[in-house]
Amino acid sequence: MFYFSYINGKKVLKSDIIRAEHFFTTRESVIKSKEQNYQSPIADNRIAICKYLNIPEDNFIHPSQTHSSNVVLADKDKKDYPDTDGLIVNSSDIAIFLNFADCTPLIFYDEKRNIGAVSHAGWRGTASRIAAKTVEKMCADFNSAPSDISVAIGPAISFCCYNVGEEVYEQLKDSVEDFSGLSEIREGNIFVDLKRINERQLTECGVEKIDIAPFCTCCNNDLFFSYRKENGTTNRHSAVLKLK
Repeated sequence: MFYFSYINGKKVLKSDIIRAEHFFTTRESVIKSKEQNYQSPIADNRIAICKYLNIPEDNFIHPSQTHSSNVVLADKDKKDYPDTDGLIVNSSDIAIFLNFADCTPLIFYDEKRNIGAVSHAGWRGTASRIAAKTVEKMCADFNSAPSDISVAIGPAISFCCYNVGEEVYEQLKDSVEDFSGLSEIREGNIFVDLKRINERQLTECGVEKIDIAPFCTCCNNDLFFSYRKENGTTNRHSAVLKLK
């Protein structure tokens, strides 16, 4: 179940399925924007969040996201992660975060092995099965079992608002074995459920513990940023993870 908490008096969203320090930032706790008027709040929020996580700012790591399905291991001695939309973390010395504004945020955690990940699943990442690829890499490289991995699917544009073209629909349909219930036609337009497509990918690769945030970034634009609703905003909310 998702619930709101606060860091330095500013709202963040958490899930009780992830038993490590994690959260999704909101408009109040934003740490990523190219807009000038956000720079001062962002600096203050980053300082407060790093203090809350008990890490130096240099150990707050994020990649250069490109809507790929590339997943790599984060390292405190490495600062650049080009063309990367998933980070795995196996050290409590660092925290990782990725940024979103309609795309689907995924936070993974294997409590048994104390290893986790954050991945960015827009329609391209979803079509390329980044959710399943993150699980597969955790299993192959760190001996996780899918049944031990918990996944929080964060706020994203939801079934109510996400209409796509035929080409995108076909690619998303091909990303799962069973596409039933994940799309519908409304007044001649195709709508798809991006969160549930990612959930289906996860269940099809053996993940059993999944929590889905009830918030649509388009409908709940007072809480989260929406690229579609805000005409290409550069503001982003973030998914953050730090291990025990």
